[in-house]
Amino acid sequence: MRMQWMAALVLALGAPGFAQAQAPTKTSKPAAEAKAPAAAPLELQTEDQKTIYSLGVSLGQNVTSLALTPEEIQILQRGLQDALTGAAPAVDGKELSPRVQALARNRQAQANVATLERAAKEPGTTKLPSGVLYRELTAGTGKAPRATDTVKVHYRGTLVDGTEFDSSFKRGVPVEFPLNGVIACWTQGVQKMKVGGKAKLTCPANTAYGDRPPAGSRIPPAAVLQFEVELVDVPGNTAVGQ
Repeated sequence: MRMQWMAALVLALGAPGFAQAQAPTKTSKPAAEAKAPAAAPLELQTEDQKTIYSLGVSLGQNVTSLALTPEEIQILQRGLQDALTGAAPAVDGKELSPRVQALARNRQAQANVATLERAAKEPGTTKLPSGVLYRELTAGTGKAPRATDTVKVHYRGTLVDGTEFDSSFKRGVPVEFPLNGVIACWTQGVQKMKVGGKAKLTCPANTAYGDRPPAGSRIPPAAVLQFEVELVDVPGNTAVGQ
């Protein structure tokens, strides 16, 4: 669904951005790192203004996985401007639309590899047999869960571009679930923790949601995910910490 949404976006923009875009080089900075002048405070007074702004945010969120460089963002903006002003498109959007999914997959794969390599180099990181990367942030002193236990945790989940897609910390309420009823990355990683501890889990796609992310989520298919997890409690577990 996300890919279809992106394809529709490119068609709406006239697709010049993707025709002229080049893969990021080692010296290129992702859009999130680009330094830009601070925008003037935006005053959204009417419901129409708020709705249109929301549309802009939605458009932006649906191309974050492409990790566009500042130059590529300019190309994207040009496509949007041409479409809105009725200018003749620089390229044939229908002809290039099949390339959208390929471009998204390639960029996603590049970002996945870079994230895994970067996380593996962080001090104290342990690579589990499945490829899950576990890094203890704060040592716990309480009980250690088993795969069959129910755990209570706080967590924050982010995509490879740093976008936060979920956070129990923000909601202010920890969640409980059976440890063997969640993604493999969590089942394996949380077992290495003790109550009171915090850890960072970097999850290869095949230990997370693979090609079938939760419906309605912002997680793209085949996504590497990162979680900051705090083990709050292991309700009912009488085993001592291991």
